[in-house]
Order: sequence, then structure tokens, then C-alpha cells
Amino acid sequence: MLKKFFAHFEEIVGAVVLFIMVSITFVNVVTRYVIVYPLSFTEEVTVNLFVWLVMAGTSLAFRQNANLAMTFIYNHLPKKVRKICFCFSCFLTVTFFGLLTWLGTSQVIDEIELGAVTESLAIPAAVYSAAVPFFSIIILIRFSQAARDFTAQGKY
Repeated sequence: MLKKFFAHFEEIVGAVVLFIMVSITFVNVVTRYVIVYPLSFTEEVTVNLFVWLVMAGTSLAFRQNANLAMTFIYNHLPKKVRKICFCFSCFLTVTFFGLLTWLGTSQVIDEIELGAVTESLAIPAAVYSAAVPFFSIIILIRFSQAARDFTAQGKY
């Protein structure tokens, strides 16, 4: 059961976050047009949860090898050159998400130390910002799994 949860972690988080976003937005539309009183906090929650949704989707794309790639030129390169490009791409991806993890963690720590809260609901800002380092680590794990599989299969 736990293994199945981790195998579909991104889909579960994405579905829950999307459900919350759609529900909050629906309630806001109803209150805006029925009671003529829009709820001001809905935009804050929706925009900040969108970061969680995007990061979960990015992790899912890496897990399913559905991320963007320019394959036209790559597929016409000799296998040795493709291997070099693959290694360079792996290096850049690990470097980018490693930096994103580090900088995102620094931001969360700063927000906690400063006691930063959101404007409408006064929720600690670190709750929303935690998506960046958390999912960057998940993305690094998923990318490592995909790179290992590609290397084992010789698919460069």
C-alpha cells in the first residue's frame, strides 16, 4: 500500500491540490455572483497552491519521461555524441534542481525566522514556499531514477 502511494505520489498531491483550487474558485464565483461579495482570500490560496501543482507536475513529467526535449537534432547525432549530450543534460538538470533546493530551503528558513505570513489569511508563508525545495528533492529522485533506467537500457 505504501509503495503504491509513493509510486503515485505526484498524482495524488496534484489531484488533491487541484481539487482544493477548483473548489475554492467555484465557491468564490458563486459568492461573487449570488451574494455579490467576493472572497478575497481565494486568490491568495489559489495562486500559492498553483506552485505546488506545477512542482508536482514537473516531478510527474520527469518520472514518466514526458518532459520537454528537442529530439530532432539529438536523434541524428552519433551515439557517442548523444552520450556526451545526455551526460551534460544530466549535469545541468541536477545542478539546476540542486540550486533550486538550496535556494528554496534558504527562502523557507528566512520566512520562518522572519515570521512572514500571507496577507489575507495570515498563514505562514513558508507553508507555500516549502513546495519548491520539497518537490525539487522529489524531482531529483525521479530524475535519478529515469537517468539510471536510460543508462541501463543504453537509450541515449
